[in-house]
Amino acid sequence: MLFQARNLRKRYRLGAVVIEALRGVDLEVARGEFVVVAGPSGSGKTSLLNLLGSLDEPDEGQVVFAGADLASLTAAEKTRLRRRQLGFVFQSFNLLPVLSAFENVEYPLWIDGVPRADRRRRAEEALAAVGLADRLRHRPDQLSGGERQRVSLARALVHEPLAILADEPTANLDSRTAAAIVDLLARMNAERGTTFLFATHDPAIVARAPRTIRLVDGMVGEGA
Repeated sequence: MLFQARNLRKRYRLGAVVIEALRGVDLEVARGEFVVVAGPSGSGKTSLLNLLGSLDEPDEGQVVFAGADLASLTAAEKTRLRRRQLGFVFQSFNLLPVLSAFENVEYPLWIDGVPRADRRRRAEEALAAVGLADRLRHRPDQLSGGERQRVSLARALVHEPLAILADEPTANLDSRTAAAIVDLLARMNAERGTTFLFATHDPAIVARAPRTIRLVDGMVGEGA
């Protein structure tokens, strides 16, 4: 298994109120799977992806990724894991506005100390893979929403991670563009064997999922 989670619990405090975001979640995801995490807003989808991606820590429970217990890793080891073995795609794109599409995709390789020639090759290949070979020099404000999300996906793919965690990546897109992005993710999964965890509340996307984990009030519900 690539991901294993046991009894995950996560709480947030808002003033005097304690929010139980996750209440004892168990799951396993194998290498190469395409899994949709479905549920309404507030069901715990983002909290779950943040814990699986080592962006946050559980209050209780355990996350094992590629055989490593995340709780046993140092902060530096978690940073390396996120840079090299995981990719992230968000609904807000999270692109740097002053950088071109190419520079946004190249940036994480630059941070990781990859040589310039290798950075260039890999960034160009990643953008070509998502259909943006002719948009390398365009900044985010010169791209459509769908194109910006493709740049985000290329950036997530550029270091060839074991898994990509996509948190509501189609929420800000129209239905036709959203379907195209899902098609692209599915193709990347089939061609590269990259594991995808795709959080969404869109029933049209859920209907296309080969496997669905349903969250209801922070717990895994029926149909998971």
